[in-house]
Amino acid sequence: MLTAMFLATLILITVHSQETEETITYTQCTDGYEWDPVRQRCKDIDECEIVPDACKGGMKCVNHYGGYLCLPRTAQIIVNEREEAAAESTSGRNNVIRRTPADPHRAPPNPTHQIQCAAGYEQSDHNVCQDIDECATGTHNCRADQVCVNLRGSFSCQCPPGYQKRGDQCVDIDECTLPPYCHHRCVNTPGSYYCQCNAGFQLASNNHTCVDINECDANNPCAQQCYNILGSFICQCNPGFELSSDRINCEDTDECRTSSYICQYQCVNEPGKFSCVCPEGYQVVGGRTCQDINECETTNECREDEICWNYHGGFRCYPRNPCQEPYVLTSENRCVCPVSNAICRELPYSVVYKYMSIRSDRTVPSDIFQIQATTIYPNTINTFRIKSGNENGEFYLRQTSAVSAMLVLVKSLSGPREHIVDLEMLTVNSLNYRTSSVLRLTIIVGPYAF
Repeated sequence: MLTAMFLATLILITVHSQETEETITYTQCTDGYEWDPVRQRCKDIDECEIVPDACKGGMKCVNHYGGYLCLPRTAQIIVNEREEAAAESTSGRNNVIRRTPADPHRAPPNPTHQIQCAAGYEQSDHNVCQDIDECATGTHNCRADQVCVNLRGSFSCQCPPGYQKRGDQCVDIDECTLPPYCHHRCVNTPGSYYCQCNAGFQLASNNHTCVDINECDANNPCAQQCYNILGSFICQCNPGFELSSDRINCEDTDECRTSSYICQYQCVNEPGKFSCVCPEGYQVVGGRTCQDINECETTNECREDEICWNYHGGFRCYPRNPCQEPYVLTSENRCVCPVSNAICRELPYSVVYKYMSIRSDRTVPSDIFQIQATTIYPNTINTFRIKSGNENGEFYLRQTSAVSAMLVLVKSLSGPREHIVDLEMLTVNSLNYRTSSVLRLTIIVGPYAF
């Protein structure tokens, strides 16, 4: 059986008056008891009812006079009523009233009970000592920059949050000098602080951590392409554009200025791209190269009695019968001077008309045309020469065999222009037989080097 007995502390207080003299003894209840003004005695406080979760770990709370016990739930409790009553009487209030002999039978008045309380306490309306809240009554001596905190029987002068006591004064705590509260930068303020983030970051919801700002999603600053990186972003431009000096906007790339060889003829810059154009008589091939248009195949504008000859960058119409008196046409482009005509004895026997086209500013020296005898006679010697059309020395005729020779361009020619060169083959034998043939070569130099 578990029992407990607690004795009350007796405080004697003597009260004097003009009519009577009384000695009144009162009881101040010990811990675990409280004064019952109705029954006029100390009564036990049931801690199991007023203390939340008084017992832990599955134990049950058992109240007894002056305290409580935590016992296993299987424990049996046996109460001794006599000891229980003794405990109540022991902890109860003993009043001893001594009256004067002058009025021994007068009923005692209902005096105003006076209790002597410790410093920091005062008597309440229920004749118990209660704490004085010096902070509420203004009886504290805290400074204006301090905070009054009431304590049981006293008070404390404390500094507001963010301050610390130094002597009698409250001084600001520089939180920025303490272990790092802030991810990036800390700014101290009176009584507090706040965190700042570097450019490209923002404070998280905890106001301490810095998280990256995705500028590309929030407010795309780039003119064209935006790529987010930690703490910043990068702008890039579409093909055909380049970043301007502000690294945000895009400017058109003038591809035509980057290289003079980007187009074979002419480059035309356009926003974000370029295009190549070719002169009249040519067409663009592969986006950049110029190719001659064969007008004789596409749009032949020559007459019936003319033949169409295409050259680099254009075409020309020549007569189908180029023969001039006394020559007569014997086959295509071949004119013969009849032996029966006396004039023909002093003229080349035949004149063959040929046409060729070369590009302007062709590299020299360059073999451009070969002349060859079509009929070979026994015991004959053939020699070749430029009969006319080489007044400026642009050509050289190199004999390559007994029956052929090569026309060599030795000076570069610029077009557009036309050269007519007569190449003569002189044939002789041991019997003093002599004859000659002329190949009239029309060379058309195109206007461009392509």
